[in-house]
Amino acid sequence: MASTHVPATTPGRRGRPGYDQQAVLTIAVDVFNRHGYEATSMGVLAENLGISKSAIYHHVPSKGDLLRLALEHALGGLEAVLADPRATSGRADARLEFVLRGTIAVLTERLPFVTLLLRLRGNTEVERGALERRRSFDRQVAALVDAARSEGSLRSDIDPRTTTRLLFGTINSIVEWYKPGGQLTAGKLADDVITMVFDGLHHRP
Repeated sequence: MASTHVPATTPGRRGRPGYDQQAVLTIAVDVFNRHGYEATSMGVLAENLGISKSAIYHHVPSKGDLLRLALEHALGGLEAVLADPRATSGRADARLEFVLRGTIAVLTERLPFVTLLLRLRGNTEVERGALERRRSFDRQVAALVDAARSEGSLRSDIDPRTTTRLLFGTINSIVEWYKPGGQLTAGKLADDVITMVFDGLHHRP
């Protein structure tokens, strides 16, 4: 199968000399993931960045804008997978495999950003908008599962809702244990997930 690598996009850069928006955003996402978005004040961000609170506003207008940029980085990558022609044409099982591989690629390349997305509570307008986009992504993947089942390439004796939930559960759990740069590469991880999903765990003689 052709490579499903999705290039990482970099949020726009702006701000005062010595800093850039991407550096501020990367550290902010780490702090959000460690302390929770709501519990993270601009003072806490400034302390972790080693700059004053007023200096942060040279890069972004508010804490909410940092969240918006971070979530766009995660969601934009996932949505790009679904927009790829390999996700929209051909056999449904091949399209599903491409989307699953692409999702894992985005998750491993943008791990802190996707982690933040998966931990949203929906308490702000920015979060609610991101959650709706995530649900839309999930619905499109579920539709692919259903299409593959209908065409006969996936077994039909398992409830499609169960299949979809287990797929999402397996892939989303990666954020809790995967360590980039370790022995398990992102490519091998994707291969292992696809093999388990499509072929199961039984040894085939």
